[in-house]
Amino acid sequence: MKFAGLALVFVCTFGGLLIAMHFDFNSFMKLFTIILTAMPGEFVIIFGCAVSAFMVANSTDTIKGTLKYFSALAKPSAYSKDDYMELLSMLFTVFKLARTKGWLALEQHIENPEESTLFEQFPSFKHNHHALVFLCDYLRIISLGNDNPHHMEALMDEEIETIEHHEGHPGHAVQTMADGIPALGIVAAVLGVIKTMASISEPPEVLGKMIGGALVGTFLGVWLSYGMVAPIAGAMTAKAETEVMYYKAMKVGLIAFLNGAAPQVAVEFSRKFLPHDVQPTFLELEEKLNELPAPG
Repeated sequence: MKFAGLALVFVCTFGGLLIAMHFDFNSFMKLFTIILTAMPGEFVIIFGCAVSAFMVANSTDTIKGTLKYFSALAKPSAYSKDDYMELLSMLFTVFKLARTKGWLALEQHIENPEESTLFEQFPSFKHNHHALVFLCDYLRIISLGNDNPHHMEALMDEEIETIEHHEGHPGHAVQTMADGIPALGIVAAVLGVIKTMASISEPPEVLGKMIGGALVGTFLGVWLSYGMVAPIAGAMTAKAETEVMYYKAMKVGLIAFLNGAAPQVAVEFSRKFLPHDVQPTFLELEEKLNELPAPG
């Protein structure tokens, strides 16, 4: 869907231009030729400077994160309904083991989660290194005796806020780049005007093409910014929000359990917190929980 939207930007831009010219194909092709002739140089100036400024303004970690978040165009959400079903099942198993055998029974699993037989049942979660460490760290704190739900919630909120800032930074950085691209389009246009003024003795038909080519810079800057780069930044930010939602779902279930909720009720708190597009129904979750082996 994202790629279709970007393709429609091209179709609507040049299709609308053709309609505005009353389907005069000869005039359209003349204008289109001017745009195509000027576009390579203008694109190098505008996008090259934008990318260079992006590299100066951001850390290596943010640049790597930005490249990773381009996957938002193909996969808008970081987690699917099946991923959340597995997460809720894992939380239920952890809570049930803690309720029946005590928090110390979790020690062997949280101290070496990569070799845990409990987490082995949930491969997607186990291979999500950051989420695995996030949960195990809090289970370790609780097993050491700090099970005050208010203290735990405050600490989890602080860490989730840090995660939210980290995950959201690539989208913010690309949006900042998008905001600057129209100004770089003006730079390219001014350079084109300077080039035209150096050829002021040329006949009007030649000057007209040169001025038209210079104005391609302004067109390209605005078009790239609002038609391409800014929407991509929005997609990255939206995907970052779905990444953070995974941690928030863990927090909601864990705090509910610390407040005295039964394992299935605590998991239900997490389920109800999820957005509807990835939220399993009550019956789907209940059926899945009933299939789980007894924790040991």
